[in-house]
Amino acid sequence: MKKVTIGTLLVFALTASVLLLAQMPPTPPDPATLAQHRVKFLTTLLTLNTAQQQQATAIFTSAATNESALQSQFWTTRQSLNTAVKNNDTTGIDQLASTLGSLSAQRTSIQARADAAFYQILTADQQNKLSQLESEGPGGGPAIVAGGPGFFLWMEH
Repeated sequence: MKKVTIGTLLVFALTASVLLLAQMPPTPPDPATLAQHRVKFLTTLLTLNTAQQQQATAIFTSAATNESALQSQFWTTRQSLNTAVKNNDTTGIDQLASTLGSLSAQRTSIQARADAAFYQILTADQQNKLSQLESEGPGGGPAIVAGGPGFFLWMEH
């Protein structure tokens, strides 16, 4: 029988920890940080005043908080779908795909409602500038994506 050293145990524990971390979903930034980054970008893009920045921060913090609540459900459902695929569970695949579709629809709704609320706090000039950037498509500006529900959607935060 081989003698197990502390070094061997440490290497084993470290390897096991890395494998566990690799299987966990990535931890996104907290909702307030996401909102702050977004408002900073929009302030640069649209020259938001202080009141607009405060309103936008509240809008996007709320949306990011609601989205983060869906993230763990999405991750768990995605893992279950992977298991269903490996088990050739066609009924489970259909049910889980439907659940993922519903979660995606909820996320799209949260984003579109936040975008709509944000759009309402803009001046006419800011709305025109945003619409112009939107019509230029993905090359219109950093992180702006044309199309989809609502006035505008941003790529992942």
